[in-house]
Amino acid sequence: MTIRPAGTTGDWLAAGDVDSDAWWLKIATAGTPLVERQPDDERLKLIFFWRDPGGNETTSAFQRVYLDINGVTDHHSFTPKSLERVPGTAVWCGTVLVEPDWRGSYSLIPITGAQLPPQPQGDAEQQHQQQREWWCSLFPCAIADPLNPNMPLDGVLSAIHLPQALSQQAWRDVDAGLSSLPADDLAFEWHSARLGNRRRVWLWQPEAGEDMPLIILLDGQKWVKTLSLLPVLEAQTRLGGLPAAVWLMIDAVDNDVRSRELTCNADFWLAVQEELLPLARQRAAFTDDPARTLVAGQSYGGLSALYAALFWPQRFGCVLTQSGSFWWPNMRFMTHFAERESHEPGFLTQQVARHPDAVPLRIFQEAGLREQDIHFVNQQMYQALIAAGHQVNYRSYQGGHDALCWRGGLIDGVRWLLEADAAEPSLPPLRLRKSDEPAT
Repeated sequence: MTIRPAGTTGDWLAAGDVDSDAWWLKIATAGTPLVERQPDDERLKLIFFWRDPGGNETTSAFQRVYLDINGVTDHHSFTPKSLERVPGTAVWCGTVLVEPDWRGSYSLIPITGAQLPPQPQGDAEQQHQQQREWWCSLFPCAIADPLNPNMPLDGVLSAIHLPQALSQQAWRDVDAGLSSLPADDLAFEWHSARLGNRRRVWLWQPEAGEDMPLIILLDGQKWVKTLSLLPVLEAQTRLGGLPAAVWLMIDAVDNDVRSRELTCNADFWLAVQEELLPLARQRAAFTDDPARTLVAGQSYGGLSALYAALFWPQRFGCVLTQSGSFWWPNMRFMTHFAERESHEPGFLTQQVARHPDAVPLRIFQEAGLREQDIHFVNQQMYQALIAAGHQVNYRSYQGGHDALCWRGGLIDGVRWLLEADAAEPSLPPLRLRKSDEPAT
């Protein structure tokens, strides 16, 4: 990525050939967003462009081109950040300032006049609902940035990696579209009697072996299908960047099931142990040693991963939790963040504080500085874990609630958790008392 001197984009926009094919070729060759230094600011300026297929303002139906950047765009506003049209041209342009170690994903959302925001009506709650419905209605309009040179994620998300962002060397071939690995042959069906549902599970191992470490990864469908994790695992294991292990990646089924099963749900983890692991053992030989068994998850998955290890440490001794939803079930952290210091901590944070004699776990934990509410509750959890005697490697990154950030942390966290020596837990597991059950 080239960091250009301040004012470069202004010079390009002032050029006599602006909006010509040659001008757009120059933009495409440079790749967007363009990045400029600031004279009196350590932050970098990102400059985004979009070429209106309808032409200029007299011929095109497009009225806005919203810039939806993870952790930057205000999703609660009737007037989110939009690119601005250069008058008389098909050029839309907009800028954002971010830290030099920032990483994030984004989409462009071009809309017509019929899709402009409604006039707010009613009380604050009604306006909030109105705004939410309007913003969600725009999701089908989202597109990847056609001028961004990186491979889009999930078809509509473009990626930005600033030079000082945490290294993600393991993902370079995937970003360049040079790496793929068939996934369908690795999947099998899990029909759960305890949970009353069925789902896909992917099992990957580098080679047949005995007593291999086990990694259980939640939201497996996202990691396998959207984020192309499998070729990264294959390459990193072959090159020695990751220890050889059995990876078990569990589909979340859908959002409703995910919200129910990953929010400190004992039935889910009993089903994993009693039903899924015996099925997986028919296909791979993995360890029973909790010190070499890792549970990984993000958001609700990060909450669930830590819950599993806290309550079944005799089976799960290592945790990789990213942007864990440790506010749960207290939504006030999300809806009234300004009053965060007065909110009752989330259920699992309280459990950690109430059980200082629990089995010590090894935990890799991270959260983004641009997800304020999640970052705050993760700091609360980190402090509770340290006070309870757990070994925690905690880091913050410049980014939001973003799989583009989590994918680097997944590789880093697995490497740290499985390559370092870990003592076998010897204390009794934490047990859920009736008085400890979360409110519903």
